[in-house]
Amino acid sequence: MIEFRNVHKIYDTGVEALKGVDIKIDDGEFVFIVGASGAGKSTFMKLITHEEVATSGEVIVSNFKLSKLRRRQIPYLRRSMGIVFQDFRLINTMTVFDNVAFAMRVVGASRREIRRRVPYILGLVGLQSKAKNFPMELSGGEQQRVGLARALVNNPSLIIADEPTGNIDPELSYEIMELLTEINRRGTTILVVTHEHDLVQSFNRRVIQIKDGLVVSDTKEPEVAMYEI
Repeated sequence: MIEFRNVHKIYDTGVEALKGVDIKIDDGEFVFIVGASGAGKSTFMKLITHEEVATSGEVIVSNFKLSKLRRRQIPYLRRSMGIVFQDFRLINTMTVFDNVAFAMRVVGASRREIRRRVPYILGLVGLQSKAKNFPMELSGGEQQRVGLARALVNNPSLIIADEPTGNIDPELSYEIMELLTEINRRGTTILVVTHEHDLVQSFNRRVIQIKDGLVVSDTKEPEVAMYEI
């Protein structure tokens, strides 16, 4: 569960990125976060991952009150989530298998766990046959699926996808969204930041629009919602 309670975020430059945001996202939801550049979407996500800290108000993620989070607790918070990046952020000198396994090694998984879990996750995203390939040998869509596998491999309760279709062909965008939808059906909470109006309309999920640091729309009927992306 994610909850923002009257959250304000003011940067040292004086920019007020969020202005009293109140949002509650339940476990198992699939939510699009939309808004123009500079609206506050990135700040919203960075507060969830604890890359930034709210100036005032309370952010609660997976039962962690982030205003009271101790430094030693931050890794435990982040292990509860997986991040999918627009620019993939794969390690080009590692194979597909090792890129995904790396996320498990970071949290201290055993070799046995890695050998069992990584092929299963690669199969889930349709890349089991590419395990020995390197990222540069893959298409953009395949690289993004590796990124998705890496986000999934530690079985997080939350996936945050930051413009996950921004660097791939439009026809592959739907493929990635279908994978995220299937993951959501299995119980994982999904947050997708996107500018792609067609995707939001096609998948008919809850849409939260942020504009000038404010939540200006929160609807579960995006086909009738009036919002800007």
